[in-house]
Amino acid sequence: RSELHIEEYHTLSDATMTTLLERLEDLLDGLGNNDAEVDYHSGVLTLKLGPHGTYVINKQPPNKQIWLSSPLSGPKRYDYVRATDDWRYSRDGEELSMLLQRELSEMLGRDVRLDLGRASDLA
Repeated sequence: RSELHIEEYHTLSDATMTTLLERLEDLLDGLGNNDAEVDYHSGVLTLKLGPHGTYVINKQPPNKQIWLSSPLSGPKRYDYVRATDDWRYSRDGEELSMLLQRELSEMLGRDVRLDLGRASDLA
């Protein structure tokens, strides 16, 4: 399914998840909203946004994917795309952080920038 070696998958996905966690923690610190929290353990990142709902983003090593469940757009599965060096949803070609930026900006009523960029630069 994917030409990505499992070791490379773990390196890239771990770096992506850790960076996402840091950016979301910074975002929530700036919000000062006690309803919101982000948590990451055992490959599962949970972003709770109170009345807006909860995002769950998790590693899926058997598929070499990152899966996202959004309270707005539902479930999506992201594959690493070597050509663009990022995680993309095969159905619409959108990059993981772009979807999160758009939805979070809409939910929170402010411009959200996660700027994940190139996955290999994070590793």
